[in-house]
Amino acid sequence: MHHPQMMFQPVPITREMTVTGNGEIVAQPDYAQVQIEVRTQGENVSTIQRENAVIMNRVLDSLMALKIPKESIQTAAYNIFPTYDFIDGKQVLRGYEVQNAIAVKIADIGQVGTVIDTAIQNGANHVSAIEFKIADTDVYYRQALQFALIDAVGKATAMAKTMRVTLHTVPVEIIEEQTIAPIPYKAMQLSSRQVVTPIEPGTMTVSASVRVKFSY
Repeated sequence: MHHPQMMFQPVPITREMTVTGNGEIVAQPDYAQVQIEVRTQGENVSTIQRENAVIMNRVLDSLMALKIPKESIQTAAYNIFPTYDFIDGKQVLRGYEVQNAIAVKIADIGQVGTVIDTAIQNGANHVSAIEFKIADTDVYYRQALQFALIDAVGKATAMAKTMRVTLHTVPVEIIEEQTIAPIPYKAMQLSSRQVVTPIEPGTMTVSASVRVKFSY
């Protein structure tokens, strides 16, 4: 009885490498967000609350006079804290502090210094945060993502060339990670007699990172 000879083809061995690609786009921020506070202290909570409200209303009126839209100003925090003195090693209640904070979105970055100056002149006494941001980050992120993928392909190609193997340039897997960080400024304790240093927004870096798996 004749049995046909079975022919077995060797199964190709699939090997993989994973590389990380990075891409960056440097962009100019197009708006700023500033947190401005009015802090008042005293022995009577009701009294300092009223004082705080009067000052904050004055600040709000002054900002709207700068053509800051009402919808661009939001209450960020409102807190009342007890304050203490330490006398002969004992904690003694001194009074209270009212903190009223507003977040102001400023579409015209060149107006940031003027907004701060105006708020201070009208009674605000603390700027706790200034951040410069990009309204539409997607456009910049997609460009950075393209650069990240090109970077990954370049790295994989270089390694394959070094190992003298043939790289399959169509990736097996792509995992993306996004990083877009606003530009923060430190908190500033300010007074109406202080000259505010001009605020320079600088630039922002929109970064993309991808982890790409190739076969070879």
